[in-house]
Amino acid sequence: PAYQPLLDSLSRAAPSLNKEALRHAVAAMQCAVNNGAQPAQRLAVIDYSLPSTARRLWIFDLKRQRVLLRDFVAHGRQSGENLATRFSNSEGSHQSSLGLFRTAESYQGKHGYSLRLDGLSPGKNCNARKRAIVVHGAAYASPTHLRKYDKLGRSWGCPALPREQSRAIIDIIKGGSVIYAHG
Repeated sequence: PAYQPLLDSLSRAAPSLNKEALRHAVAAMQCAVNNGAQPAQRLAVIDYSLPSTARRLWIFDLKRQRVLLRDFVAHGRQSGENLATRFSNSEGSHQSSLGLFRTAESYQGKHGYSLRLDGLSPGKNCNARKRAIVVHGAAYASPTHLRKYDKLGRSWGCPALPREQSRAIIDIIKGGSVIYAHG
């Protein structure tokens, strides 16, 4: 496919990232562009096939084709314990959603500095905004929580980040980046 050179380059930049997750992320991103979406400068990949004890969030600079950071991310409380195995697009499910998201505006909310998401995968995450699925910081997504409980805590479906890094991460991806959640 036309995106193969980008896929190869990102794969070399993140050799520990699941190749299938990365392939799906790049293909979904290219499909969105082919259907009229603006190209993104950043790609975030969440690999929910990994346990919450792993740094399962990668953020890529697509222009330089390099990893900007890798960190922890929590999943929805009804998606599973340490490993996310159930996903939903339904309101009230408290499960994480899979597929491609476009980052939108940042705002100050009940979880502090947060980032709204728009789901781009029909049937998988298109209710993200209605469900208030946002990127936000949380104490339960931190390495401190992980050391104390041997797993991250869980959100109501949001990809929650370590509070200490959440502002910096949100600022890197806000305003039109894409996030691909794989599981």
